[in-house]
Amino acid sequence: MAFDEGLAERVREVLGADPSISERTMFGGLCFLTDGNMCFAILGNELLVRVGPDGYATALHLPNAREMDLTGRPMGGMVVFDPEGLAEDGDLAAWLERGRSFAGSLPPRYP
Repeated sequence: MAFDEGLAERVREVLGADPSISERTMFGGLCFLTDGNMCFAILGNELLVRVGPDGYATALHLPNAREMDLTGRPMGGMVVFDPEGLAEDGDLAAWLERGRSFAGSLPPRYP
């Protein structure tokens, strides 16, 4: 599955120059990691956000959000946002911050 290059550029613009963020192709899309922990990814034209177990139920009740389900079993702690929910830059930035915040709360996976 290819990922939406336009959405990737928007994500990069919001992130700016942050040396703690890296990119890696995973899940057939483009993942963004902070200190080795995935915080969000672009799959096709959708944004997957790692919100963690505590933020999961709240995130699922928001417009344009749904469970992440790549294998027939939902992955708790991760939600997918349809493009309609990311049309405004402020909405995109808010979801990226949630993903960064959760991933940043985890111990680094590698130096």
